[in-house]
Amino acid sequence: MNARSRYSVLDLVKGITLLSMIAYHGTYDLVYLYHIKIPWFHGEPGYLWQQSICWTFILLSGMCFSLGRRPVKRGLILTGCGLIITLVTVLVMPESIVIMGVLNFFGLATLITAFLQPALRRIPSYAGIPVSFLLFLLTREIPNGYLGFEGLRLAALPRFLYQGKLMMVLGFPYDGFYSTDYFSVIPWLFLFLTGYYFWKLLENLNNSFTAFLSQSKCRPLEIIGKNTLPVYMLHQPALMAVFTVLDLIGMI
Repeated sequence: MNARSRYSVLDLVKGITLLSMIAYHGTYDLVYLYHIKIPWFHGEPGYLWQQSICWTFILLSGMCFSLGRRPVKRGLILTGCGLIITLVTVLVMPESIVIMGVLNFFGLATLITAFLQPALRRIPSYAGIPVSFLLFLLTREIPNGYLGFEGLRLAALPRFLYQGKLMMVLGFPYDGFYSTDYFSVIPWLFLFLTGYYFWKLLENLNNSFTAFLSQSKCRPLEIIGKNTLPVYMLHQPALMAVFTVLDLIGMI
């Protein structure tokens, strides 16, 4: 596969996932900022919705790593955008502060993967996929203090790991740490690498599959998917503007 090609199917999936994320964040704002009662949002359905969005985005980002140019520049831009979001939430919405949010994660994951490229390339995809995914499952609950996945607790981790403030970047948040959007390097880098190796596997498939990925399916959604970063940066201010107007006219 030509790394410089544009794969419309990937843009399509990104566009669909981005719309799902906007809907989720809109629902979140209604529930937590405007106190609209949506009982199911607090339970498993809301959690599964949120997880489906972040898993899809992180896997896709790992898959698309090899398709982009200048990964270091891209990583720095994503990190910078993440820091802008942190600054804005500190100044405007301190009750909804974002520290080490998803854009910060994407920036660091891109930089780390770029740095590790010489070693990562030596690992075949048939080994990289299961190892990366198993490491993700094993470390999924490290931010909560133990090894394991969801309700499965395999081993508690020593508390000294959770004492340094910068350790929260890796996945060891200190006592009292709070962020409405938190994606640490561990465990999410391993899901990113799962996507990275999955794309390496797809690269070895025949040209008919390449042609399928390149075919346009829904142009409007693909355009949204091509512009994920600007849409992400603007969607929350746009939602707040809409909700403010609706609140002023008494509709919420």
